[in-house]
Amino acid sequence: MDNPLVQPDPGLFIWTILTFLVLVGLLAKFAWRPLLEALERRQATIAKALDDAKLARQELERLQKESAEMMRQARVEAEAIIARSRSDADALREELKQRARAESATIVKNAEQQIQLEAARAIQQIRHEAIDLSVTIASKILQRQVSREDNEALIEATLKQVEARHI
Repeated sequence: MDNPLVQPDPGLFIWTILTFLVLVGLLAKFAWRPLLEALERRQATIAKALDDAKLARQELERLQKESAEMMRQARVEAEAIIARSRSDADALREELKQRARAESATIVKNAEQQIQLEAARAIQQIRHEAIDLSVTIASKILQRQVSREDNEALIEATLKQVEARHI
């Protein structure tokens, strides 16, 4: 029952250890170092990607803050423009009202002057008609013809006497 695989053989033991050490040396030289370098490169790539992601997140946050500030400023400017437009519209409305009042006052003044002129003309015409009527009546009463100049002088004198009494 002697199984050669179970019995310790010092030569096999030495060759197994020696083979193992040579294999570990070969693996260390040709496989382990490149594997570690690949892992280190991979770790560096991951670390760089994490750093880049962190920087990108910070940049995104900064851009969001800038965007929010720009939106706030745009709102403030829009409100200022609206307020200015309302103020300008109110000023224009008030100016137009003032112009309309001034124009209406001018129109009323011109109308009053026109009325006064027309009234003066009407009074003058009434005077002339009164003079003509007075001359006609006086002529019929006196049965003689009075000249227009005499009549006007007589009427002017009478009007002066009437005005002197009223004053």
